[in-house]
Amino acid sequence: MKKKIAILGSTGSIGENTLKILKRDKKNFEINLLTTNRNVNKIFNQAREFKVKNLIISDLKSYQKAKSKFKKSKIKIYNNFNSLDKIFKNKIDIIMNSISGLSGLEPTLSSIKLTKKIIIANKEAIICGWNLIDKELKKYGTKFIPVDSEHFSIFSLLNNKNKNEFIEKIFITASGGPFINLPIKKFKKIKPKDALNHPNWKMGKKITIDSATLMNKVFEVIEAKKIFNLSYDKISILTHPKSYVHAIIKFENGLTKILIHEPDMKIPIYNSINFSKNKSMKTQTLNLKVLNNLQLKDVDTKKFPLIKLLNKMPNYTSLFETALITINDYLVFKFLDNKINFHTLINLINRISNTKEIQKLKKIKPKNIDHIYRLRNYVSLKLDILGI
Repeated sequence: MKKKIAILGSTGSIGENTLKILKRDKKNFEINLLTTNRNVNKIFNQAREFKVKNLIISDLKSYQKAKSKFKKSKIKIYNNFNSLDKIFKNKIDIIMNSISGLSGLEPTLSSIKLTKKIIIANKEAIICGWNLIDKELKKYGTKFIPVDSEHFSIFSLLNNKNKNEFIEKIFITASGGPFINLPIKKFKKIKPKDALNHPNWKMGKKITIDSATLMNKVFEVIEAKKIFNLSYDKISILTHPKSYVHAIIKFENGLTKILIHEPDMKIPIYNSINFSKNKSMKTQTLNLKVLNNLQLKDVDTKKFPLIKLLNKMPNYTSLFETALITINDYLVFKFLDNKINFHTLINLINRISNTKEIQKLKKIKPKNIDHIYRLRNYVSLKLDILGI
């Protein structure tokens, strides 16, 4: 019997890579749902290729356009994730959530009860609402797998067992993006096109900028702390320009485990879908040249000062994480629009997140999803008013 799977955010890079994997294994999988925000033409092409009967198009204008343009199609089109209960009468096998941004939290919480296994690539949902997600996972007995290469690597090295009491230290790696070897004095001259030129990964614009500032690693440490229930002092970042090592775990018994693979997101996606199954995929042979020259180093915090934000993070999920993500999102798009330079981007993230008003949020735990979204909207509005 075919496994039923839904892909939330199918038109993004993770969603597209998931479809590439499923294309090779159509006899074992049936896709029941695809979703997008605005990419109407792409999602309909995907639906036709994979014979998908249900689509969610969350942007209202795009939804209305799709309803008009494809009114003769037999594909059912919905406008929001409240429709999930209509689409799935029984639990399906897998839901892949690859929606980008904090908007991915709502579908995460809505879909946990509807699937046996949820695979989450949406780091913002985990960072801002892990206490809410974890509660739902336990309530409905849903298996959770993180698909970020670093977190899937940790998950794999622990053999799906959260034995954090035996962990001495976890190391996650950062390529350093395009500026790992660029002198600090040249950072003021960095243009968006320079920051978007990642040497290893093909990703969306926003996450590529986060990789260039290393803010992405700040988020990944917060994510790892929550998923694996660790204290921050047990997680470190190492720069590693080749992106071949994804995680290292040093255990208290003296053993150290390391996980390596090519910088290709299809590898963690494939293995998260087929976790615990003896299935094979074609990959490159072991790269001994890279393995013999890993260049693992501590982060240069003078060059990448945003890493210091981790020094005073709260030990539980708080509203500060929502504010931090909102501030970063807002300023990254300002940089992409050439409204601020790279140096200013980093300075403003630091300065605003360290104001008294934002720091006070570390003492407040999110009560529900509305609590998180209200704060996001408030912070965005406040930044607009400040005219940054």
